[in-house]
Amino acid sequence: MQNPAIYNITMYQGATFDLSLTWNVNSLPVNLTGYSSRMQVRTSYDASSTVLSLTNGSGITLGGTAGTITVAASAATTAGVPTGQYVYDLEMVSGGSAVTRLIQGTFLVDPEVTK
Repeated sequence: MQNPAIYNITMYQGATFDLSLTWNVNSLPVNLTGYSSRMQVRTSYDASSTVLSLTNGSGITLGGTAGTITVAASAATTAGVPTGQYVYDLEMVSGGSAVTRLIQGTFLVDPEVTK
């Protein structure tokens, strides 16, 4: 079992958001073929609603045998996210339904000045 990495994110409201990472185990990329993914941002761990929710094919792109994960949101999407400090996690779900929380941490939305 792998512990999630702590990775604190700052997203700039009204700007394109891009986060790229590679999932490695023992220095080798994990084959993400057959995996799905999900990432949710909430005001607190127990909040019932999300501030931002992304899945593979809708904001998250998985890179198959390369083990790459790209999380992206358009400038129009980030413009609609209220400024503040939130919490998030990114989970990977294998074809066999095993869930791995890959990263987690705080999610800061920095306010946009130019509109």
